[in-house]
Amino acid sequence: MRPRFSLATVVLDCLDAHALADFYRRLLGWKVKDSEPDWVLLSCPDGGTGLSFQSEPGYQPPVWPERAAEQQKMLHLDIRVDDLAEAEAYAVAMGAVRAEFQPQDDVRVLFDPAGHPFCLFLH
Repeated sequence: MRPRFSLATVVLDCLDAHALADFYRRLLGWKVKDSEPDWVLLSCPDGGTGLSFQSEPGYQPPVWPERAAEQQKMLHLDIRVDDLAEAEAYAVAMGAVRAEFQPQDDVRVLFDPAGHPFCLFLH
């Protein structure tokens, strides 16, 4: 019999867990559920998978688009929005940076303050 598994959270490593958690808290409108000196958990208001942040002193931001022999991204977040231009402007106002390379017209690639790429797309 297979044991029960349930994905509770996705953890993003960064230099400052509290600073990055604050960015996503403001961007997504989520609340802090748990907080420790080097770790923060945000809870999804509809009960979905949470998002956590862990401080790692040796953190190196990924390069995107990927280039050989440089730090590769290991994951990225896809965030559904109802207005792409408005959501991009809001994310930038919160501290995101628009990626120079944009592979699709209906998706916006941005970097969070720790350098993780994330995508905004229309639902």
